[in-house]
Amino acid sequence: MRLDQRLHERLAIGCCRMSALLTVSILAAVLLLLIFSGIRVMNLHFLTADWQHMDIARGGIFPAIFGSLALGIGVITVSFPLGLATAVFLTEYRPHALWKRTVQLAIRNLAGVPSVVYGLFGLAVFVQTLAFGMSLLSAILTLSIMTLPWVITAAIEALEAVPLHFRESSLVLGSTHLQTTWHIVLPSAIPGSITGGIIGIARALGETAPLILVGATFYLSHLPRSLFDPFMALPYHTFILATQHSSPLAAAYAAGTALVLFSLTVLLSVGAILARFWFRKKKDW
Repeated sequence: MRLDQRLHERLAIGCCRMSALLTVSILAAVLLLLIFSGIRVMNLHFLTADWQHMDIARGGIFPAIFGSLALGIGVITVSFPLGLATAVFLTEYRPHALWKRTVQLAIRNLAGVPSVVYGLFGLAVFVQTLAFGMSLLSAILTLSIMTLPWVITAAIEALEAVPLHFRESSLVLGSTHLQTTWHIVLPSAIPGSITGGIIGIARALGETAPLILVGATFYLSHLPRSLFDPFMALPYHTFILATQHSSPLAAAYAAGTALVLFSLTVLLSVGAILARFWFRKKKDW
């Protein structure tokens, strides 16, 4: 019996190991393909020059980099506070209510909704009803709503992981519920909550379908001057170059743009991870 159990355990561990190795190998292959295909167009001019639609060899992708960076910062600025506040309310003020479980189930279901549906929602609400137009603001709000399920779910799990005696000790010492939440619970849950922000950044930066509907464009003669202007974005730029542009250099420029998008996502994620590590060092339990 023990030999059978050990054999089953080794088989299970081996399957998990092979799955992990296969996943890492696929990711490495994708990255190597991007590097080999796009490295020949990567230079300072490519990263800092304005886009030239008629002769792409003379232009660069700086407007798309600027648009994606502004989009990522805007999304995390909107979605993280809203998601964290929602998680605090559900966890600290309605911890046992039936509707809390119902809301959490709805939030998890929203995480699986296709991104184009969020794009249609943003088109109907932000672009048309609220008259924000095809703009950076419409895109930020649309993608913020799309990333909220990840932020809320991660924040709820982080809040529930805070030991109950932290709350009880604070309340016994005379703190109010709000003071306990603000000064004890929330600081302890911030590192785990940032995980949802990291996922939100990664997904927001890589989306194409919603951007087509709410404000992204392939070519602009200038950077957006306000939140109500159209913008360029790296994923939409990559999509057009890979599928619709007639230049023989389009494939290489698409790979180079995708490589920049990957690098930008990694940099923003590393920044969020460092912030999470800094908050974790301040925890004393």
